Amino acid sequence: MAQDSARTELMGKLQRACQNAQPARIYAELNSLGEAPSPTLPASSLCEAFLINVLKNQGTVACTSNRSEAVKAVAEHLHSRFRTRKLVAGNDPRLAAMPWRDGAVLPRFGAAEHGENASLSYACMGIAETGSIVTYTGKSNPAANNLLVEDHIVLVDTATLVATLDDAWTQINKDQQESGRPRGINFISGPSSTADIEAQLVKGAHGPRSWHVILLGEIPEDALSNARNATEA
Repeated sequence: MAQDSARTELMGKLQRACQNAQPARIYAELNSLGEAPSPTLPASSLCEAFLINVLKNQGTVACTSNRSEAVKAVAEHLHSRFRTRKLVAGNDPRLAAMPWRDGAVLPRFGAAEHGENASLSYACMGIAETGSIVTYTGKSNPAANNLLVEDHIVLVDTATLVATLDDAWTQINKDQQESGRPRGINFISGPSSTADIEAQLVKGAHGPRSWHVILLGEIPEDALSNARNATEA
């Protein structure tokens, strides 16, 4: 009973505060706070900064200039990891339109099932500040494909790279205004890992053990080598 009374009192205070709130004053106080300083990226090129942070996040990377090269990069990664050309991919129209024969890749479109080693997602965007990718979950990108497989492969168009997390949320809000709210929004920043048990880093505790990002589009010639040098220094 005491708990219910405390809850009622708290909700009453909140209700009175909301009723007495003056929108103009609230906006004025918010504006007076100013904006947070922009983060410093590890490179002037968005491509290079993104690649550096993906590598720092324990991901692996490849760079391709067109869809045919991207398919071949997927095939090479699958063969090196599992000696196979099979994977599961979401129902994203961009994935369906990939020239899979160029890499002899055999995709199954749908949600990942038990025993499947690798999945492929097409990211909505990549974030240079954190080396993260963003996916909207739903039929085009089942959440299971981000979580249940051993190896998560992600395609990222250079045209969708943004500098900061703030830029990412601006684009997400724009997308929602145009296409509606997705079932879920996932920010993925590397393979699954945890150090909760005895401070020992363990990969794959609650998701993929490895995370491979394939950047697709116009990429500065030395971006990948510079990114690798920056993370190895």
